[in-house]
Amino acid sequence: MTPRENLLRAVRFERPDYIPMGFHINAACWHHYPQEALQELMLAHPLLFPGYQRQETVEPAYGDTARAGERFVDGWGCVWETTDNGIVGAVTEHPLADWVAFEHYTAPDPDTDIDWAGMAAHQQASRQRGDLCAGSLAHGHTFLRLCDIRGYENVILDMADEDPRLDRLLALVEAYNTGIVRRYLELGVEWMGYPEDLGMQVGPMLSPAQFQRSIKPVYERLMAPARAAGCIIHMHSDGDIRDLVDDLIDDGVAVMNLQDLVNGLDWIKAHLAGRVCIDLDIDRQQITRFGTPAQINALIRQEVEMLATREGGLTMIFGLYPGTPLENVAALMDAMEEYMGYYSG
Repeated sequence: MTPRENLLRAVRFERPDYIPMGFHINAACWHHYPQEALQELMLAHPLLFPGYQRQETVEPAYGDTARAGERFVDGWGCVWETTDNGIVGAVTEHPLADWVAFEHYTAPDPDTDIDWAGMAAHQQASRQRGDLCAGSLAHGHTFLRLCDIRGYENVILDMADEDPRLDRLLALVEAYNTGIVRRYLELGVEWMGYPEDLGMQVGPMLSPAQFQRSIKPVYERLMAPARAAGCIIHMHSDGDIRDLVDDLIDDGVAVMNLQDLVNGLDWIKAHLAGRVCIDLDIDRQQITRFGTPAQINALIRQEVEMLATREGGLTMIFGLYPGTPLENVAALMDAMEEYMGYYSG
């Protein structure tokens, strides 16, 4: 069974051979850790990094919003800044902090904002390799886009006031995102991602009522054409999103990527197991950062024992960022490879 086939079986509850595990190394790690040490760990874990070959020097590509000391203005007029190469920055200037500027405000063109010819070539190459053909909206595509343009406090107050200007701005954002979804569907993707952080450490960034009035209908319309085309709908959100999960599933989410300890393993098992495929985002705040290797192994084992079934419905991912001790990184890689075959055979 190829990795693509195994992933699709896990998502569809069709008895995968193993639990799909992903390990993402943030670009900033390559100048925070000794490169040789990171590469040794990757070479020692071929199930997580199949086919990896040692490089003399790793030179990661930094995104436009992740270059230290460089102000980047995106197509929406938002000014981004970061202090560390590889770490996505924050918007420091909001183009519509004052509604006065809205009169002449325009959205970027979805037909030219992405190199669609290059994307078509990428999708074709993926198809020829037998890999999953996936598309995705930008991270923070709707609610966070409003916050980038207006500022978080302004958006929350606009929602509380039911300001019609926010509805007009939201319509611009939706039209742009609809164009992106359309272009990906024209390329024949089979998986469509809708990544957007909606949670804080405790509770969501907006009330359930605000989500239901302003954001949920937009999500539903953005996901509908992908669902109609037979795409798997994947949703990512950091933070505590327990109060919003039912609405997200109602909109059509089939794979839910959410954080483990922030939302609580017991809650995740009780409310999501069997309803959607759980794409579990492994803790980066507590045990993997400050715990012992033994505690890390116990965490991964507990998560697999609680959430994995022989039918599928579980995938897991970890994002490595600077600060986690290398011995803990090794322990986590060991545990992910050890338990990914928990239901094999």
